[in-house]
Amino acid sequence: MKRVLLSWSSGKDSARALAWLQSEPELELAGLITSFNRDAGRVAMHAVRRELVQRQAASIGLPLLEVELEAPGTNESYIRAMGTALVQAKYDWHVTHVAFGDLYLEDVREFREKQLQPLRLEPVFPLWGLDTHELAAEIVATGIKAIVTCVDPKVLPADFVGRDYNRSFLDDLPAGVDPCGENGEFHSFVWDAPGFTEAVPVVAGDRVQRGGFEFIDLCPVTTGH
Repeated sequence: MKRVLLSWSSGKDSARALAWLQSEPELELAGLITSFNRDAGRVAMHAVRRELVQRQAASIGLPLLEVELEAPGTNESYIRAMGTALVQAKYDWHVTHVAFGDLYLEDVREFREKQLQPLRLEPVFPLWGLDTHELAAEIVATGIKAIVTCVDPKVLPADFVGRDYNRSFLDDLPAGVDPCGENGEFHSFVWDAPGFTEAVPVVAGDRVQRGGFEFIDLCPVTTGH
């Protein structure tokens, strides 16, 4: 049995990769791994609060391996922190494979493979090479519910942030914008999906401009609200 650790960004592609992994009988999901900005307590680029990712993992029913990144970080510090976490996953969780939701960026794939090779962990790319227009439509059709948490206003109007990732969102995308945001045009947070035992409800908070990107702060809805 292959024991798989899923790289979990908190977004729609991760959720679709999760569904694929759960459908494969020869695979056993060992857990999720997510990197956080140590000072902010948020997922890099997605800007999702740590608590929300923890709630996702609890709903999925998998342990979450939290990787703390320095801020501002370097590529070397990222490799070091992630490498330490992967060693832990290999020996404590008996992980043999690591899955990623990457779609077609060759340099990203090569980076992943290079990092895993000395650890003798095998990469898995469930979504690799899929047509992103078809994949986007499938994500919506299969009941993955996501909110756009970050946009690059150089390629996408800033008011796309905070929108639901649905058919209307896809129809409104300007020409040239990848419908899965694989080139960094936007990022998302999944609040419900197949494989979740319960939704992770959120409310929209402040919009913030930082580092040339437009973000929206998603806040957890607590019990009783």
